[in-house]
Amino acid sequence: MKPAPFEYHAPEKVADATALLRDFGDEAKVLAGGQSLVPIMALRLARFEHVVDLNRIAELRGIVRGNGTVRIGAMTRQAEIERDSTVAGDVPLVARATPFIGHFQIRNRGTIGGSLAHADPAAEYPAVALALDAEFEIENTTGARTVPASEFFVSTFMTGLDADDVLTALHFPVWSGRTGFAIEEVARRFGDFALTGAVCGVELDDSDRVVRAAIGMFSMGSTPLRAPDAEAALQGVVAGDVDVEEVGRTAAGATDPPDDIHASADYRKKVGAVVVARALRKALEEARGG
Repeated sequence: MKPAPFEYHAPEKVADATALLRDFGDEAKVLAGGQSLVPIMALRLARFEHVVDLNRIAELRGIVRGNGTVRIGAMTRQAEIERDSTVAGDVPLVARATPFIGHFQIRNRGTIGGSLAHADPAAEYPAVALALDAEFEIENTTGARTVPASEFFVSTFMTGLDADDVLTALHFPVWSGRTGFAIEEVARRFGDFALTGAVCGVELDDSDRVVRAAIGMFSMGSTPLRAPDAEAALQGVVAGDVDVEEVGRTAAGATDPPDDIHASADYRKKVGAVVVARALRKALEEARGG
């Protein structure tokens, strides 16, 4: 099939893009990498009168470290993030999650902002952003605002973006000290959407005690999820004494995963506990220097 007819717009400034979105409202849709939007439109699962292509807006691309965060422009390609030394060194969880996204052809076109704005609960980047307490830069014709990841994801494919908003950049905090990060997921084939997955980050003090922990889960609900009870249970515990399986059960036990043709809710809960435990174990080993 082919998309329904639409009017194509290719602005070169964020201000021009937000003006178009203001003028056309719900009749317009933003095009970033197009890896999700184009197939949906081609199958006529959705149709829009206007498509606003952000690919010519240079100010939406780039990776810069400053003020304790790494700022990644929303239109930065996933393949660039995968290869970038600043991302790998300062926000390694972002770098390690990227190869799990589809296949290299998809990452050559896909953007970080497109993935986050699409808000698929089975995707990796939303869980990473939530776990790392990322902040989202958003602009419209009335100005700019910053939204924390905890407030950005509303439901499946739904975010805090209004019809006239453009997601312009992401800020990922840089962790210092003795830190470790890991991602684990289960999928039918590598590159497929995860049936369940988890991302973990930990920081240890000089006595090997956990002083900071972040656990994010994906494909376990209608949005990416944090595991506050599991994170709290890790605080102050010596790394070698952590019962990772129990932490995994605590994290997964607090979820209400979907029950669909891909996997049952019971399967997701049981395997979700396992992937949290695996990711946590790897993160702790890295933080300890092992």
